[in-house]
Amino acid sequence: MEYREATPSAVASRNSSNPSSPSTPTSLPVVISPCAACKILRRRCANKCMLAPYFPPTEPAKFTTAHRVFGASNIIKFLQELPESQRADAVSSMVYEASARIRDPVYGCAGAICQLQKQVNELQAQLAKAQAEVVNMQLQQANLVGALLCMEATASPPQPHPQQFTVDTFICSPQSYHSNPGFIDDDDNNNNLGSLWEPL
Repeated sequence: MEYREATPSAVASRNSSNPSSPSTPTSLPVVISPCAACKILRRRCANKCMLAPYFPPTEPAKFTTAHRVFGASNIIKFLQELPESQRADAVSSMVYEASARIRDPVYGCAGAICQLQKQVNELQAQLAKAQAEVVNMQLQQANLVGALLCMEATASPPQPHPQQFTVDTFICSPQSYHSNPGFIDDDDNNNNLGSLWEPL
């Protein structure tokens, strides 16, 4: 009896002819989609592609815009000169500058910056004007309150204060002797004593 080694094609044909027999599990290859940069450049996307983390395959317009203005070689050169922590911000900046350059080929990103600076200056002028108006209104209110207080002070006459007598004013005043019966004048006292001694 001869034994023959079963080839993979023979095993596959045997399994297809006998559907009841259990099929051996086969591992399917994992298909990795290339990044947007490699897909647009029509090249193979390596495992350690520098552009893959920043240009995913779901955003092809992002790389198209940057590639149209800067070029793929310049983008790669820029990213190589930067540390990995700053590359994402650099890519965002390049995409923004490229979009501005496409919208405005003459001024590009500088035109957008000038326009924003103009808006900032206008808002600062409006703010300063509003602050000046607030200060003016506060001064007018203070002047009005002062005028009202002056009008109230002139309309109501000052009430006299009750006279306060002190010991010095009471003794030194010549009218106090005549107005107060408790005090006796020296001349009157001498006349009364003389009238008493006359009969004697």
